[in-house]
Amino acid sequence: IKRWYSGCCEAAFSNISNSKRDGRVFSRGRNTFIQTLGWRDRAQIALEAAQGLDYLHTGCVLPIIHRDLKSHNILLGHDMIAKISDFGLSKSYINLAQSHISVTAAGTLGYIDPEYCVSGRLTTSSDVFSFGVVLLEIVTGEPPILPTHVHIVQRVKEKVIMGNIETIVDPRLHRQYDFSSIWKVVDIALLCTREASSERPTMSMVVSHLKDALALEEARATESNIRQVGFNADLSISWVASGR
Repeated sequence: IKRWYSGCCEAAFSNISNSKRDGRVFSRGRNTFIQTLGWRDRAQIALEAAQGLDYLHTGCVLPIIHRDLKSHNILLGHDMIAKISDFGLSKSYINLAQSHISVTAAGTLGYIDPEYCVSGRLTTSSDVFSFGVVLLEIVTGEPPILPTHVHIVQRVKEKVIMGNIETIVDPRLHRQYDFSSIWKVVDIALLCTREASSERPTMSMVVSHLKDALALEEARATESNIRQVGFNADLSISWVASGR
């Protein structure tokens, strides 16, 4: 997204495909690109996408609601920076005093804000709900709706109630993550997906939480690297001492 000279905002559709994939963080197939990434990269992608959505809501002269935010619309550029795409259903407020946009519900099954779907009252909080679903996908590596037709929000809530967050996390992460970082993302995702829009955070609040989550994971990764360097150094010394 970039600021346009007239004071409005324009979606900048540059060629952001990657030679090894079509640029999408999530594909329609079973083996998606996001599932190959570690937690640090996933948290970074989540933060960058959140910052883009926050800009739509607060950085433009008038708020823009994406209206069809989903994982398939998050792309990666050559610089590996996440970008939000597909603004075909987006709507803009007509003035700053406007509280909502009355419009027929549209979007993608699994991501649509249920309150907006029933009332037809579109707000920036509708995007927040959709983004919460995306966050849960990033953590679990699962789509919003499985063949059992149980929504991802309900699946995660049930596991949280059971008290074992490790059953939520994508097993492809092989437990290589900071527990508090994961929990921060799950916590903000569940806040984003609350049924009442008035109880959801703003995207600015989401960005703040995701920055904290990323910092926690980066600290863990740094400490892990230091330990590995120390281990390798000790191993080298032992080899020299043994005369090998």
